[in-house]
Amino acid sequence: MPAGERLRHVEHSMGTVFSFDIRIATGSDSPRVRAGLAAAVVGLHRVDEIFSTYRRDSQLSRLARGELSLGDCVTEVAEVLELCADAERDSDGWFTARYAGELDPTGLVKGWAVECAVRMLASSGADSVCLNGGGDIQLYGGPWRVGVSDPLHPGELVTVIEADEGLAVATSGPAERGCHILDPRTRRPPAEAMASMTVVCPGLTHADARATAAYAMGGRARDWLEELPDTEGFAVNADGSTWRTSGFARHTAKLTA
Repeated sequence: MPAGERLRHVEHSMGTVFSFDIRIATGSDSPRVRAGLAAAVVGLHRVDEIFSTYRRDSQLSRLARGELSLGDCVTEVAEVLELCADAERDSDGWFTARYAGELDPTGLVKGWAVECAVRMLASSGADSVCLNGGGDIQLYGGPWRVGVSDPLHPGELVTVIEADEGLAVATSGPAERGCHILDPRTRRPPAEAMASMTVVCPGLTHADARATAAYAMGGRARDWLEELPDTEGFAVNADGSTWRTSGFARHTAKLTA
C-alpha cells in the first residue's frame, strides 16, 4: 500500500452500520476527499429518507400507498425500481421488489447506495476505498482482503477474498437477522435454505440483488451464477458443506490458522 493518509468513519443509517476505510495517497487533495466523505454520508441518509419502508413519510411508502405517482418522486426512485425490474428479469423472478406482496426494494437499494457512495469518494480523489454496509462491501482500488464470516461458527471465517482493483462482495443468509428472504413463488422460506450465499462481482448493486436471488433459489443457484458475466458465488449449506462457482478461486486467499 502506498504511503499516505488513512481515513476511517462509521455512520448509522438505514437501520444498519456503514464503515468507511479510505486511503489517500501522498500528494492527493485530502480536504477534497474529506468533503467527498461528508457528501457520501449525506447521500446515505438521503437514500434512507427516500426509500425507508419504516418511515410513513418516505417517498417509497407514499408511492406504495398511492399518495404519490412515480412521476412525483425524485428521479432516484425510478432508477432503483428500473434496476429492480432488471434484476427480476435476470433472475427469472427469484429476485423481486415485492417478496411479501408490498413494494420493497431493500434487497437492492442498500447495495446501490453503497456503490454510489464509493463512486463519489473515487471522484473526490480517494486512492482506494472499502465501504462496508451491514456486511455487504464495495471496494475501489486496492489491495484489499475481505473475510467472509462462517455462518455456522460465529467468530470464524469461511473464506477470504482478495481484490486489487475494486470488487463487490454481498452475502445473504439467516445468520444475522433470521430467514428474511422468501421464495417469491411460495412466499415462504426457501425449501433448500442455505446457511449463507456470497456473491462477488464488480458492483454491489448487482452483487446484493444476485446474492438475494441466489439464496432464494437454493441449490439451483450454482448453475445460474455460472452463466452470469463477471459474477462468482460461494455457498455454505446448512450441513456445513460448501460449493463455489468455477471462477471463485481466483478471488480468494488462503486462510491462516
